[in-house]
Amino acid sequence: MLVQKLRLQRGWSQEQLAELTGLSTRTIQRLERGQSASAESLKAVASVFEIDFSTLRETKMDDPANPNVRADEALALAHVRKIKAFYIHLTQYVVIVGALAILNLFTMPSYPWILWVAGGWGVGVVAHGLRVFNRVPFLNGAWERQQVEKYLGREL
Repeated sequence: MLVQKLRLQRGWSQEQLAELTGLSTRTIQRLERGQSASAESLKAVASVFEIDFSTLRETKMDDPANPNVRADEALALAHVRKIKAFYIHLTQYVVIVGALAILNLFTMPSYPWILWVAGGWGVGVVAHGLRVFNRVPFLNGAWERQQVEKYLGREL
């Protein structure tokens, strides 16, 4: 997550960082999730950010001993990734359902089958949004903690 923090501080997209480092966007995504990477990849990223290579070799970014990314920053970065995934999902829904609506209009205007597709997928998009923006009270972190404490019979 240190890579993501450094990238965001500079206002770069993953694609821009990939271009600057000569790595693939997929490699940048893996690095931002804290997955292992080759020494060459880490050296390329460290070079672009002008930081020491050993700083990027740390595997646990939410470790209290690591001053580069605090636990609250790690949670915020993870939450922003979830929001981004939701917006991508919503965009896919709008584009594909729109294209299918046009197809439905030209192929079978008397039977609006697009409503079944839009409705079914729409339920999934709404559920995804409710989950990402913590609008479902029994699926948020507080509910999970309460259930764990109830099971344990004590506070965490």
